[in-house]
Amino acid sequence: MKYYIIAGERSGDMHAASLMKELKKQDPEASFRCWGGDMMQEAGGEMVRHYREMAFMGFLETAANTLKIVQFLRECKTDILKHKPDVVILVDYAGFNLRIAKFAKEQGLKVFYYISPKIWAWNQGRVQTIKKLVDRMFVILPFEEEFYRKFEYKVDYIGNPIVDTVRSHQASPDFIQRNRLNPKPIIAVLPGSRKQEIESILFIMLSVLPAFREYQFVVAAVSNLNQSYYENFNRDPNIKIVYDQTYDLLANSQAALVTSGTATLETALFDVPQVVCYTTSLISYWIGRAVIKVPYISLVNLIADKPLVTELIQNDLTGRNIIAELKKILFDKAFINKQKEGYQQIREKLGEANSGAKAAELMVKYLADPASAEVQA
Repeated sequence: MKYYIIAGERSGDMHAASLMKELKKQDPEASFRCWGGDMMQEAGGEMVRHYREMAFMGFLETAANTLKIVQFLRECKTDILKHKPDVVILVDYAGFNLRIAKFAKEQGLKVFYYISPKIWAWNQGRVQTIKKLVDRMFVILPFEEEFYRKFEYKVDYIGNPIVDTVRSHQASPDFIQRNRLNPKPIIAVLPGSRKQEIESILFIMLSVLPAFREYQFVVAAVSNLNQSYYENFNRDPNIKIVYDQTYDLLANSQAALVTSGTATLETALFDVPQVVCYTTSLISYWIGRAVIKVPYISLVNLIADKPLVTELIQNDLTGRNIIAELKKILFDKAFINKQKEGYQQIREKLGEANSGAKAAELMVKYLADPASAEVQA
């Protein structure tokens, strides 16, 4: 089978790469053409464009790059027509991928969606679009199955791939020595992987360092951004930067400051107390306030269905507030224990995953027997 896979960010690249490896086991003749990242390429994908070229974040930023996005869409459609895949597999990244889903459907191609776009958070009317355009939806959050059921759309819940990646990670025993970290306890700083979010958040996160001189702040950097870029933030000997080692960093950390996103769940699965930090442009924030339908921004709180971790958003993201919340997760034993008890409840909700293998098995089955893929409520 020929698979055309589109992921528009780092986490999607990781999950798609895992899926590709499992598809290869189920379908030894599988070939992959991709819009994604390094991990998908390493998994055997023939790369069309890297996600770093498409990493636009927020309403205002996306609008400012409309012409570039239109160009990418045109290029992607032309490439799909040229290569005639058996199925188009879309990974999250709703704004781009739903347009490609419409095009693929018009061309009579099978469309699978691996990792639902977060339409439950905003623009829930997109469910009707998905019902028309997507042959099978594979979801990774326990509440998503019920969400789609309310709209009479049956999806496949396959567990969360983050559970797999965290469980399978073997912490490097020489992480401290290899990165020349000092003996001080570590506060992990996870500012995201897009320049836009890093620039708006990282300076604020690191501004609290003088209040915690007995700790070292270690920033989780990504190699798809230039090393010189991160040096702008490295202005104190107690600030260290490590590249592409987020899991090893979390395995060695006492607490974490985390930008909202997949990283909040990863931090919870590593059992590290955290404070969630998020800010964006003022226009994007107010548009988000108007349309977002869920009470939390972090996956941890959404899965727990309660305010398990503190979320410092926009105007609340100040040095004073970060210091106050960081002290709680470093020194308040009752607060720490309550958060970790919540983490355990999240693990129980997510259960055993093996999600990539489950999705691959179902996808190959649906492609071999199209009737089995017909969606019924």
